[in-house]
Amino acid sequence: MSIADPIEFRVLNEIGIIDQLASHTFTQVLPRAMTQAQFNLLNHFVRLGHEFCTPAQLANAFQVSRPTMSNTLARLERAGLVSIAADPDDGRGKRVSITAKGRAMRDECIERLAEPLAEMQAKVPRELLTELLPRLTQLREILDHMRD
Repeated sequence: MSIADPIEFRVLNEIGIIDQLASHTFTQVLPRAMTQAQFNLLNHFVRLGHEFCTPAQLANAFQVSRPTMSNTLARLERAGLVSIAADPDDGRGKRVSITAKGRAMRDECIERLAEPLAEMQAKVPRELLTELLPRLTQLREILDHMRD
């Protein structure tokens, strides 16, 4: 990367590297049967407070193909972490909901991050995180709207 590269590229590149580092941290502490994709889906429900989503909505939110999302959902359903039911408004459609067991698994995953988060807390000034969070949220929202 060069200082001559557009700043937009440089910012996205830094975010990509941070994503790789964060993903590595997550995968080191997740329960053996839980993947990052599965955790992200459970976290999506909790973070946004969705009662239910369709598989198509989830595939769009995660920018993956419907078959990829169906595979992830099937694994989570077999583990009892999500429930998949027929959509009463659309006979061909499905509704996905997180179960109590899924919420508990999401919480367990967060608890397993305690050690890496404590290390981060010791090394990263809280003021930096407090400053970054609203800026990153704003950038995420703009990038999310750009994909519509």
